[in-house]
Amino acid sequence: MMEHYVTLFDSLFLPQGLALHASMERHFGSYVLWVLCVDDAVHEVLTRMELANVKLLRLSQLETEELLQVKPGRTKGEYCWTLTPFALRFVFEADASVGRATYLDADLWFRKNPSQIFREFESSGKHVLITDHAYAPEYDLSATRGQYCVQFMTFTRRGGEVVRKWWEDRCLEWCFARFEKGKFGDQKYLDDWPERFLDQVHVLANKELGLAPWNATRFPYGNAVFWHFHALRILDRSRQSLIANFGPYPLPRKTREHVYAPYLLDLRMALDRMVCCGVMVRTQAKRTLVDQAKAMLRGIYDQAWRINQNLTSRF
Repeated sequence: MMEHYVTLFDSLFLPQGLALHASMERHFGSYVLWVLCVDDAVHEVLTRMELANVKLLRLSQLETEELLQVKPGRTKGEYCWTLTPFALRFVFEADASVGRATYLDADLWFRKNPSQIFREFESSGKHVLITDHAYAPEYDLSATRGQYCVQFMTFTRRGGEVVRKWWEDRCLEWCFARFEKGKFGDQKYLDDWPERFLDQVHVLANKELGLAPWNATRFPYGNAVFWHFHALRILDRSRQSLIANFGPYPLPRKTREHVYAPYLLDLRMALDRMVCCGVMVRTQAKRTLVDQAKAMLRGIYDQAWRINQNLTSRF
């Protein structure tokens, strides 16, 4: 089966989208990545780039009346969350041959082919796949942010539609970046899916296949098929280095070395590609004094890591 994936982002988060694509090219075989372009600027850039195995969806041509009605009352981030179930719908509407599609957050990055995940999903006989946050106990936010994470979600066209449509309706009704009456964004809606949609929804049993900074201290990085770079933001870029804020969670040294360092290389290549296409690189967050100190130390570490990689490749 040809696997179809869909992600969404605007021009500000194009670097993450390009890094995601680079990881898929590295580890996947035949696949299609649909990109729902949240603004026309990112659609124009991606059209010029002509990325392999990518198909573009222009949001401005697909927005429904219901979406346009709620759009003015939501922030850009909240509106992107509202769009998540629609992204899957747009893929199914664009290509009648797509039997199932997997939503990916744009800040995901694959370390391996996800065939192991799909084998488990197919063995379950269900129609929707979701993943647990699997928080480390000291960072457990499941009560306010949700038991399950909107990061990697698979829906079949037929059996999964009842779930997707229910989710779409809820996100249209309420989708905000605050905890309120048991809801948070598009994510807390997933909490009761294993019971509400008992015959449709499967929760990925192997929690180590999809990891993130909130469980980096709980699981070793090595088994992860994908890593979710939640809260990583580009602060500055020069010819020599990329400065980024890794977010609020502490990261083990080996995770920095074997996960974050190679991801930063993909981000650097993405930024270089953007510059070659005449795209202005924008910062994604403001730098603080703490960020500057961390960046200095991280730059020293990254330089040492690259030297080690070069030496290793020679012998």
